[in-house]
Amino acid sequence: MPPTRSSANEPLRRGNGGKAHWAELAYRLGGETVYVNDRYPNGLSLGQFTQLFGNSSQARRGFRIMQRNATVFVKGRISHPDHNTIALHDWHRVEMNTENQAPGMREVAFLD
Repeated sequence: MPPTRSSANEPLRRGNGGKAHWAELAYRLGGETVYVNDRYPNGLSLGQFTQLFGNSSQARRGFRIMQRNATVFVKGRISHPDHNTIALHDWHRVEMNTENQAPGMREVAFLD
């Protein structure tokens, strides 16, 4: 069985450092454990982290351990600075927005 993690007031974001959505309740299944900080917003795998920093416990202090490419479900209040908060009364699976991959978006630049 894949690892799971449940948490409250959880940030959900792309690795590029964009603005996070915040989920009142989140539940994750599977994914890859990564070490994330401002310098490595997409995360480092355990192998990459060990190669760069060895087993330094001091280096780990600046990183947050997260799951990359996990299956995520959310429930409760979902907030984001760019839109009104919504309330989800049941569990919903989170899917990555793919609008930037649409053929009609080739000539459109999204500036945040």
